[in-house]
Amino acid sequence: MRKIPVISAQEAALLVNDGDTISTGGFLSAGSPETLNKALEQRFLETGHPRDLTLFFAACQGNRDGSGGDRYAHEGMLKRAVGGHWDRAPKLGEMALAGKFEAYDLPQGVIGHMYRDIAAHKIGTITHVGLYTFVDPRNGGGKLNSTATEDLVKLVNIEGKERLLYKTFPIHVVFLRASYGDEYGNCTVHREIGPLDVTAMAQACHNSGGKVIVQVEKVVQGGTLDPRLVAIPGICVDALVVGSAEDSLQCMGVPYDGSLTGDFRVPLDAIPEIPLDAKKVVARRAAMELPDGAVVNLGTGVPEKIANVAAEEGISDRMTLTVEAGPVAGIPMGGTQFGAAANPMALMPHNVQFDFYQGGGLDVAFLGLAETSGNGDLNVSKFGSRLAGCGGFIDITQNAKKLVYCGTFTTKGLRTECRDGKLVILQEGSRKKFVRQVEHITFSGRYAVETGQPVLYVTERAVFALRPEGMTLIEIAPGIDLQTQILDQMDFVPQIAEDLKLMDARIFREERMGLADV
Repeated sequence: MRKIPVISAQEAALLVNDGDTISTGGFLSAGSPETLNKALEQRFLETGHPRDLTLFFAACQGNRDGSGGDRYAHEGMLKRAVGGHWDRAPKLGEMALAGKFEAYDLPQGVIGHMYRDIAAHKIGTITHVGLYTFVDPRNGGGKLNSTATEDLVKLVNIEGKERLLYKTFPIHVVFLRASYGDEYGNCTVHREIGPLDVTAMAQACHNSGGKVIVQVEKVVQGGTLDPRLVAIPGICVDALVVGSAEDSLQCMGVPYDGSLTGDFRVPLDAIPEIPLDAKKVVARRAAMELPDGAVVNLGTGVPEKIANVAAEEGISDRMTLTVEAGPVAGIPMGGTQFGAAANPMALMPHNVQFDFYQGGGLDVAFLGLAETSGNGDLNVSKFGSRLAGCGGFIDITQNAKKLVYCGTFTTKGLRTECRDGKLVILQEGSRKKFVRQVEHITFSGRYAVETGQPVLYVTERAVFALRPEGMTLIEIAPGIDLQTQILDQMDFVPQIAEDLKLMDARIFREERMGLADV
């Protein structure tokens, strides 16, 4: 094999030309090639070049502090950005919604598959994922502003079935991060939270005739790396850059944790019990939907607390948790370590994990309930001037065998208390979540009804099921008044089940529910 040059970050930045399409690796606060991002930002601020770039990413890197994707948030630097999850780069999101560049939001798992299809020179990624959501051309095609006029998503009919074609395009430069690289450019990711999309991204750029630049912790002698650990073969690499110690942290601001990579295992009997509040009530009711032996995905926020409830109730062994970044089993991490899991049994490539998700591998997904409407549509991606992005939400929700949305009934100021097996509303939230029409269709109720997917919406005071006739109230919490505390707090009138039931009183008591005995 040929030896690969080891260059400075500043030299790497000079390899990016005006108008290039650049893709950056990493997952949120993990695996970001920050030394390379910093150098490119510095070059632009000093010279005004490179400009008019297209930035392409699956889960935008960053920690909401100017890092990652926000290093590209300068007027003139970008012509276009196409991404899945935007939340960790708020400046970039603000510029996108302000129309400072062409901006598109596409499903994160689809983007992971687009890397593979770009590598294979396919015309595009063809999938059902995104039908009837905001990425469907009939609902905007993923465009985030009026500046974005090109159609990147096309509705096609194949064998009598509607599908979406996500058009592929060449990638001119890719910035990746790995653990070690040898003199021949072979790179391992054994100290990262997982392989993510590094292999597919390197192949996509190389086969586009582009430049693959990999930031590594250290360069080692050629041929000394275990080939079973090599995720980026040197045949795809154009240059290595040694990152600074700060920029080589496993996750931003957090030192290396070997329990996330399989180096060692940590005891998990210390998962803390959580106080009995509205969020725990939701998590308890949601946990009752866990079938034995379920393969599960937990979203952020309230759904994360289901793991705490399961541990408290002694039913953690009933489910195998997975994370979209690639971990299988173990305990998903939060904060800047989100995407990782402690004590994983396997670490899959990001795009391979989404093969599993998109093919219906999840028995149940528990995800956040931010804003929903009477036909079951749900929005988690865009709220006024805040752009979170759909991330893997569409890939997961359109394909899980069962969906349970989890969240409080209202937000902003809600205070509750549990007394004697009943729920008491001390102060109502000022913002309604059950609205007449969602701002962004991240989840399509119509598609779920057409495919016969079971969907529940679990709150602290009510449980709804999605039925062909619309959102249907099926359970109400003990102590709650139907008219004043449910119907009056909604912008639409739901269907009410003839056999409307009370939520289990055990949910609202301090003692354990005894789910392990069921």
